[in-house]
Amino acid sequence: MKTLFKFNINWNIFILLSVLIRLIFLDLSIFSFLAVVVSLYQFLLLLHSLGKIIPIRFLLGSFMCLQLLLGPVLAYNGLDNYQTGFYKMQIPEQEYFMYVLPAVVMFILGLHFKAGFFDGETVDIESVEKYVKGHPKLPFLLIIVGFCSSIFGSFFSNDFAFVFFLVGGFKFIGVFLLMFSDYKLKPIYLIVVYASIIASSIMNAMFHDLLIWLIFLGTIFAIRYKPSGLFKTTIVIAFVLFAVFIQIIKPDYRKSTWKQGEEAGVETLEKTISQRQEKTGFFDFNQLAQSNLRINQGAIITNIMRNVPEHIPFSNGTELMQVLEASILPRIVAPDKLNAGDRDFFMKWSGMVISSNTSMGLSSVGDAYVNFGIIGGCIFMFFYGLLFNTTLKQFNKYKKEFPLLILFICLVFYYPIRPDCELHTILGHLFKSCFLIFVMFKIWKHDLMVKFSAN
Repeated sequence: MKTLFKFNINWNIFILLSVLIRLIFLDLSIFSFLAVVVSLYQFLLLLHSLGKIIPIRFLLGSFMCLQLLLGPVLAYNGLDNYQTGFYKMQIPEQEYFMYVLPAVVMFILGLHFKAGFFDGETVDIESVEKYVKGHPKLPFLLIIVGFCSSIFGSFFSNDFAFVFFLVGGFKFIGVFLLMFSDYKLKPIYLIVVYASIIASSIMNAMFHDLLIWLIFLGTIFAIRYKPSGLFKTTIVIAFVLFAVFIQIIKPDYRKSTWKQGEEAGVETLEKTISQRQEKTGFFDFNQLAQSNLRINQGAIITNIMRNVPEHIPFSNGTELMQVLEASILPRIVAPDKLNAGDRDFFMKWSGMVISSNTSMGLSSVGDAYVNFGIIGGCIFMFFYGLLFNTTLKQFNKYKKEFPLLILFICLVFYYPIRPDCELHTILGHLFKSCFLIFVMFKIWKHDLMVKFSAN
């Protein structure tokens, strides 16, 4: 557990901030305060890790804290007053945190159990630089393959489209490799690749992928160029403000493009921003409450906990078998398996009624409770974290022979780090992306392997 408890964060800042939070927010219950402290610890670990590793474990823990702990704290302490119906917290604060707080902690412990020295997250910069220098065309090949895959994926059915979708992520790995090269025009390729995801985000009014790939870009940049602590802090604050801005403007932009029929694009986005500014500005309490709804997975968890077992009994593993079937088996083998965004499945276990064009997920914490209750759910969350931990350790096992392999963990984990998603979609992405990378490195083994005899 040394990656969790022996990482040299600034303990003075952690203690000072914890004390200030306790003194300033005297009305916080002990449960909300503990949730804030756990979240603060994860956020500081994440900030401190930038420039040292690709912090998959800290990102997983931080996002889990953000959506399962911090969002509910804000809801229980005022922002819930601006919500109605299913979107309000459905059970008392103590009852919620008595389950979710230990569940999140167990998940984090599973992530760091016998994790070595950040196994699977440490980049051998010297080996990567040497490899890229000897294979200067590889970054451009990955970028081209990624773009072609993104284009052709739209012509295939969902199962095949997902493979193209995964391969489309190769363009980001190509950009990351360029950072370790001496190529002088690499900013141009960086701009082209990220301009493409900005454009697709605006056209589809879906910004999650953009934010996640910006996070990974920042982690690779920090590893390569070792920015100062002040620079890292400034960039992190700027990113948080940008993410909050996106969350505030996104509902209005989707309403304009999805419901009112306006053409998606920069012009409509600028119009939406201008209208929002003229009406209420960006940071009134109602807007903050709506933004908190998008990070507060706890509202869904409370609906699940109110529905199970009062109206529907615990699954005792049956629901988990459905999840695993959907994650592992192709549709040709299991034609009746769960769909991504399966509305009936979600409503059955949450008790919520959602419209046909709304997609929500139970989340891993919700699935754990549905299957095994409070104590069993916490145990499940430990093994769920251990699954990600073991995956990272497998990548670490082969990084000496394949120094590029560690960069591909960004492709494997860019979806699983989002705890609000459906468990079967998360696991499906994890399994399929690992299999794809395994096949890729198996086929081109001699091209991607470091030739030790030549050293």
